[in-house]
Amino acid sequence: MGIGSMIIFIAMILVAGIAASVMIQTMNSLQQQAMQTAEETVGDVSSGLKVTQVSGYGNGSKITQLAIFLTPSAASRDIDLTYAYISLSDTNNQVILTYDSNCFSSSVSSGLFGTLNASNLTSTTYGVMVVRDVDSSCSFSTPVINNDDLVVLLINTSKCFSGISKRTEVYGRVIPEKGMSGMIGFTTPGAYVSTIIELQP
Repeated sequence: MGIGSMIIFIAMILVAGIAASVMIQTMNSLQQQAMQTAEETVGDVSSGLKVTQVSGYGNGSKITQLAIFLTPSAASRDIDLTYAYISLSDTNNQVILTYDSNCFSSSVSSGLFGTLNASNLTSTTYGVMVVRDVDSSCSFSTPVINNDDLVVLLINTSKCFSGISKRTEVYGRVIPEKGMSGMIGFTTPGAYVSTIIELQP
């Protein structure tokens, strides 16, 4: 009787130990997953892009190019524009544009619409011009922006929409790999008086 009771007692201790070990491993796994999810959530919320200005180049009847001024939002993580895309619509058509490394300039040396050759851009690509990049992180192969960097994204709207007419509503987003999108939204004026037109403040 005593030996049987001892065997049962030892077996109960072993079972309890195994159950406790499984519970501890499960709790550790759940904790690691929760921490990883929290880090990713914080990154998605704190990171993002901000569109500060949109300018257009007009030929008198239509806007043939768009220049989108882009900067990371405050406290944002590094953002690689290689994996960012633009979704843009003129209410009749919608296009998706990705970065073309062949259309890159480390400065705006010949003016906003004279630095890059917009004819090299297609209906699905955009170019990048660097306005401010303190740590030189934004290059043609790895266009990474951070801190207070400021870049301009150039779009050939002649190829996207056959140009943008007067009194046209245009809206879209610059969407990074992670984080919040930069919003684009404006209505073109009723007359194109000057060549360069401010569209979004």
